[in-house]
Order: sequence, then C-alpha cells, then structure tokens
Amino acid sequence: MKSVILAGGCFWCMESPYHNIDGIIETIPGYSGGKTENPTYYDIATGKTGHYESIKILYDEKTITLKEILDIFWRQIDPTDKYGQFADRGSQYRTAIFYNSDEDLLTATESRDEMNRSGIFSSTIETEILPEKQFYPAEEYHHKYFIKEPVKYLNYKKGSGREKFIEEHWKK
Repeated sequence: MKSVILAGGCFWCMESPYHNIDGIIETIPGYSGGKTENPTYYDIATGKTGHYESIKILYDEKTITLKEILDIFWRQIDPTDKYGQFADRGSQYRTAIFYNSDEDLLTATESRDEMNRSGIFSSTIETEILPEKQFYPAEEYHHKYFIKEPVKYLNYKKGSGREKFIEEHWKK
C-alpha cells in the first residue's frame, strides 16, 4: 500500500472523486504542510497555520498508479489559481501535491509538466509540488461529507463554482 497527499481546495470536494475507484483503499480529509501541531478546522480557517486542506489517499499501487490518481486530481481543480480554489480564498485552499519519495516527485513533476503542455489552460500551472510533512486527519464530521450530507455537499460544489469549472474544462 502506498499513499499520497493532495491539496485541491475544499477537501469535501476532493474526497468524493476517489470514492469507488479500483485500487483506492481509503481517503482521509485533513491538513498538511503547516507548522501548527494538531490543528483544528478553526485553526486552519485563519490561514495562519500554513496548512493546506488536503486529502490523504491510501492506494494499492498494483491496481492504480500515482499517475492515474493525479489524472483524476487535475480534473477537480483550477491548477492556475495560486490564491485558493473557486469561492474558497486563502493559503489553506491552495493546490499542492505532497510527495514522499524521489519516484513520486518525478511522477508529480512529469504530470504537472504534461498538464502545462496540454493547452487545456491558458495560464501556467501553479500547483505546488512539496515534500510531504505531517498529515493531521480532519475532524470526523468532515470525513465522507459527500455521503453524510449529500444535499449540502452538492449545493456547495455547485455554489462554489467548482462544478461549472469542471464542466467547462473537462467536457470531453
């Protein structure tokens, strides 16, 4: 089993695309990349901890590759926005790929470079590629929010602008 931490803005919207994907063992919403130990959602919301809202994905590398996981990741975010994602603004909503090996760094870099060359976006990809730091799971009520509160989740995804952006950029 391997893992990767991805930051794509609101972790509610990042967890659901990996649900029921072969090879994905578990997704865990949480906080990564910051300096505060054991942060809470309210700590993160200040934008002062340095953490990113993120998800940790545990996966079976014999069934799904990191490249395939990143292909899903790019289709959930606006990788050209370095100040947040959609309606969520601030450092805690920036996008990033946290790598934990040289091999994963290479895969993440190649994936980002491929996205830059693709012509899908007219601006440069701003998603950071950073060494993995301590990951702190979010409070339980955030886990599988899209299942626990489906109406609220879908309203948020639509209202934030994420749903429209995905439709406009990934219709094909």
